[in-house]
Formats: sequence, structure tokens, C-alpha cells
Amino acid sequence: MIIRLVQFGNLLTSRQLGREAFAAFRATLERERRAEPIVVDFEGVTTFSPSWGDEFLGALLDVVDGPLIVRQATNPSVQATLELLEKIYGPRFRREP
Repeated sequence: MIIRLVQFGNLLTSRQLGREAFAAFRATLERERRAEPIVVDFEGVTTFSPSWGDEFLGALLDVVDGPLIVRQATNPSVQATLELLEKIYGPRFRREP
């Protein structure tokens, strides 16, 4: 399953917006979840805050088994936030080249 975060906008900021985005996405996740890995695609995201990431990716990690594969994380804002989240959640993120 590929989650294209740009579907929630290109400015992913605030804890409240991250919580709302995950709530909106949860039904899709439950309907389409399979044994395949989950890929989180950051293409098109210009701003990614730690609070949004914690609410969305943290909640996602709570309901999935295995790591999240991160794709298109070349934006400095995305990279910095992912580094922080990796410190919080440990090795549950795997970066795709």
C-alpha cells in the first residue's frame, strides 16, 4: 500500500491537522490493508512538521506491523522531521533509495 501524503496537502503542519488526516485515512487503511508493506510517499510535500508527523505516522505505527517504508524524502523539512521521529520511534522507518 502506498500512502501519498500530498493528498493531505503540501504543508503538513500542526498536531490537530495530523490527527484529522489520520482519522480520515483510517477507514482506507482498514479497508485496503494487506500483508504488503506500507510505503509513505513524500513527493510534493514542502513542509512536514514533527507534530503532524507524530500524529499521523505515530498513529500509523500503532496499527501496522513492521516498518514503514519512506519514499521521496529528499526535502530538507521532511528529512529533519523524519530524523526526529526515528529517534522517538526507533528503527520502524526504512528509507527507500
